[in-house]
Amino acid sequence: MGTLPQGITLSPDGTRAYVGNRGSDTISVIDTATDTVTATIPTGAGPVLVALGPDGTRGYVTVADAGLVSVLDTATNTLVTDIPVGAGPSMAAVTPDGTRVYVTQQADTTVSVIDTATNTVTGTIPVGVGGTGVVIMPDGTRAYVACYSVGVRVIDTATNTVTTTITTGDVPILLALSPDGARLYVTNVGSATVSVVDTATNAVIDAVGVSAQARFPAVTPDNAHVLVANSLPDTVSVIDTATHTVVENIGVGAGPTGLAVSPDGTHAYVVNSEAGTISVLATTVLPDQGTTAGGATVTVTGHHLANATAVRFGTAQAAITANTDTSLTVTEPAGSGAVPVTVTTAGGTGFLGTFYYAPPPALTGISPASGPVAGGDQEIVITGRNLAGAIDVYFGTSRAVIQSASDTQLTVRASGAPAPGGVAVTVTTAGGSAGGLTYTYVSSSTVTDVSPNTGPTSGGTVVTITGTGLAYTEQVTFNGTPAPFAVISDTTVSATSPPSGAAGTVAVVVTGPAGDMPSGSFTYVADPEI
Repeated sequence: MGTLPQGITLSPDGTRAYVGNRGSDTISVIDTATDTVTATIPTGAGPVLVALGPDGTRGYVTVADAGLVSVLDTATNTLVTDIPVGAGPSMAAVTPDGTRVYVTQQADTTVSVIDTATNTVTGTIPVGVGGTGVVIMPDGTRAYVACYSVGVRVIDTATNTVTTTITTGDVPILLALSPDGARLYVTNVGSATVSVVDTATNAVIDAVGVSAQARFPAVTPDNAHVLVANSLPDTVSVIDTATHTVVENIGVGAGPTGLAVSPDGTHAYVVNSEAGTISVLATTVLPDQGTTAGGATVTVTGHHLANATAVRFGTAQAAITANTDTSLTVTEPAGSGAVPVTVTTAGGTGFLGTFYYAPPPALTGISPASGPVAGGDQEIVITGRNLAGAIDVYFGTSRAVIQSASDTQLTVRASGAPAPGGVAVTVTTAGGSAGGLTYTYVSSSTVTDVSPNTGPTSGGTVVTITGTGLAYTEQVTFNGTPAPFAVISDTTVSATSPPSGAAGTVAVVVTGPAGDMPSGSFTYVADPEI
């Protein structure tokens, strides 16, 4: 692999993967049968993604730093021409008939339209700042472009004009369509959510909370799940498309960005940008973790599964609720440990994957245990056991965003709450849910008086600060110098002025979970001299 790999694309038959390595200016070609790099193709500066035509014979490489789209001959693994486009080309999508390519320019405000017969730009479409992801409907009539400044633009490909704008979550960047085109999934980096859009009405019908820094989404061929790469906690979220809930978070390498699912749905390929690696995930059993009590809906993917007579998790039989030649939906039976998943048909019994019964989580501590009612960027650490792969963390009814996860520790950022006060902390993993901790949302402090407000430069003056919301005071400073203090009540703090190198009036600042609160002033008076 090259350095700083970004996007990944699979050939239509799933035998090859193409990865843009932005740091080393190359395209890696991977044989998916052996999971080895078989070719490295030099490009211009900053290749991000290879968009393949419907027959797989041509690829269109977005070369971000060079402002180009390079045309790749996949038979010879050579670049045959370069097409100048706008600044910072990011993503590209080829129409189903292969005649046009739509290219977003993240550093520009337009989408370029390329005619594949002449390899020339035949039009530009204004979309706004920050166009990144682009997908095209299966019938080719519409293109969807995620612009992080405005939302998702909908383009009529007959007229190459924007017909509507869909308001999604905060900072939408990347997109995926369901195989039938009925649903559009949008990753929103700012709100750590995936918006679900009904493409018949172009309306957002749901928002699914995922972990921090969501990147590429991908829909499984059976339309049962959406996989989302979460760059910060190094996980892939598995979303159930029937319930619009995350059913599993799978740990991968550092900085996952690009993600693609094989055409037969049996594997997912995750580009770990920071690690410079590709994680290959078996997706034959999704989710592949659950509680020991059983009851989860699990999709088993493979071949020749029609008329299956039994699905077993170890020795326990699962209830089959839906059955096709390539997919089974079953209800997980109770169990423990790691067990093989087998399917029995008239042709025999085959191994499809492994299912892991997860132990329930337990919580032991949280620090800090309070914060502003508006939420914020402060990292909050939750400690406990069996926390790896945490799916959700809630402070009362507010979902906290997972930043990192290990077996003994979660780091999260709190979202805002409806009102100040103490709320229960709940952590959900594949093994169940745990509580027992409290987090307190605190209103911003107000200060009404500092008394006395004068004292000697030698320090030592005991000052009473009065106001509201002072119970969670974390620090008091005089001109930036920390002062010893004691919280008397929610309306009173006592502080002792530190020494000052000079006489004069200085600011007194109270700091709490909601940040700094200017509290007034204190005047240092020079000590008398003999």
